[in-house]
Amino acid sequence: MARLVIVSNRVPIPKARGASAGGLAVALRDLLTPGTMWFGWSGRLSSEPAVEPAIVEARGVTYATIDLTSEAYRGFYVGFSNGALWPLLHFRLGLMHFRREDYDCYLSVNRSFAESLATVLQPDDTLWAHDYHMIPLGRMLREQGFHGPLGFFLHIPFAPPSMMEALPVARELIADLCAFDLVGFQTEEHARDFRDCAQRMLGATVQGEWVRLNGRSMRAFADPIGIDAESFRQDAVRAVNDKLVQRVAGSLAGRALAIGVDRMDYSKGLPQRFEALARLLEKHPEHRRRVHFLQICPRSREEVDEYRKLRAELDRLTGRVNGRFSEFDWTPLRYSTRAAPRTTLAGLYRIGRIGVVTPLRDGMNLVAKEFIAAQDEGDPGVLILSKFAGAAHELTEALIVNPFDPDAIADAMHLALTMPAPDRKDRHSALVEKVFRTTAHAYCQRFIEALSQVKASSVPRAAA
Repeated sequence: MARLVIVSNRVPIPKARGASAGGLAVALRDLLTPGTMWFGWSGRLSSEPAVEPAIVEARGVTYATIDLTSEAYRGFYVGFSNGALWPLLHFRLGLMHFRREDYDCYLSVNRSFAESLATVLQPDDTLWAHDYHMIPLGRMLREQGFHGPLGFFLHIPFAPPSMMEALPVARELIADLCAFDLVGFQTEEHARDFRDCAQRMLGATVQGEWVRLNGRSMRAFADPIGIDAESFRQDAVRAVNDKLVQRVAGSLAGRALAIGVDRMDYSKGLPQRFEALARLLEKHPEHRRRVHFLQICPRSREEVDEYRKLRAELDRLTGRVNGRFSEFDWTPLRYSTRAAPRTTLAGLYRIGRIGVVTPLRDGMNLVAKEFIAAQDEGDPGVLILSKFAGAAHELTEALIVNPFDPDAIADAMHLALTMPAPDRKDRHSALVEKVFRTTAHAYCQRFIEALSQVKASSVPRAAA
């Protein structure tokens, strides 16, 4: 039986001290069965690059990792991945910083991954690479002589040709994606943008989901990611007894809770969200003293200037909103940069009357689905969702807003706070059905089945 090899930038080794399951580990949980291998960066920096991967076995799964040097990390991760690709694919060209040496480092690290992975790959392995850090990996594995099925999934948005062309090496990256047999995207819009790029920038032939280039075919399709909805709902019910959840619930003193949970990132629309709260309290003073907004916003990528600037801006906005509207016994905006355990978040979602998920651009955004799964069906809250989140293509019964418009978000918050229970239940019922249908299990199953159907003719022949 063929072995599945998962490749990602970081590898969540269960035995690592303090390690916790991240979003990708949770999404791929059903695939982490005995015999599977997960390969990637260890998270450690070393003075010398490693060739042979370090191997850890846990519950029958093999975790293979390599270290990076500090220089490689800066160029590959900070420089190109998050300084150029991340802003480009989130439509923030003004924040894109392209340096040729960063791209060279990005290629070098992917080549190191391919060379190290080649030492442990078996001929009949099936490989599934994840996210924007790993785009050249498929081509480089072919150059190493691997001829098995190669799949890739992009967890973040993709950009149309008119925007991709701003990146000097866009053609090379599009060609690298075409080296995979199957490429998955969160939405059909993202998949279509990629196919348009292949056609316009490389002259590829596109027929439906299939792209033909240089004598071989690959498939680019939409496979929206989901959550383990039933498990998350059970966590939310149990978390009612969580001490932190109980403290938050007690501190509300009968007031409604609006909640946002996002990694600190300029793509999440956080300044606009804080401004929306101020607009709500201005336009609808009846909500003063009747609502608390809790924004949980763990810090990330603090080595990148834009992220440090964002944190300073959020600190300033928090002070401005609370300074203007708070009273001796009420503070409208609670803002924390500390991470919370997944189970605690489930409990907080459950007591939330409003879930505010308003990214400026997002691949999917699983917080939206978690909020729905966590709600009490007898008295559900209301989801406010950005039209530019991938989840908006599915969760159409949410209150869909333009995240660039604080007034629109404020109006949606007012509507959510005043919505009659029957209307809330009707919306929630439709949303629950979708969240429980498009699960993490369904996501994995769709991709692996599609990859197993790749025709032999789409795999390049070995060099003569």
